[in-house]
Amino acid sequence: MRALEQSGVIRDYPAHIDPAKVGLTFSAITFATLREGSRNAVQSFEAALLDVPEVVRAQRLFGDPDDMLHVLRLDLPAFQELYDERRTSVVQNRPLPCRNQSACAL
Repeated sequence: MRALEQSGVIRDYPAHIDPAKVGLTFSAITFATLREGSRNAVQSFEAALLDVPEVVRAQRLFGDPDDMLHVLRLDLPAFQELYDERRTSVVQNRPLPCRNQSACAL
């Protein structure tokens, strides 16, 4: 290991933070689908994610959906608040149309 470190093969070691110890006890996996798949749209989406510290991991997928996001928040209401706030500004430039009218009435 030491030889690999000294030769630069191993550059560093990451810090692993326990989310619960910093108050992030709710973990969610969400998916995002972009309206267009152009390089510019993908780069804009990825850049926007950098401004969302609650997204601790993002993985580009092939097909639909486009991305899988791992989100950490305090609890479900905090996640819902983030989701409502960010889904229009990051994932879409406008709200998604409601597909289930009875659920939208809530």
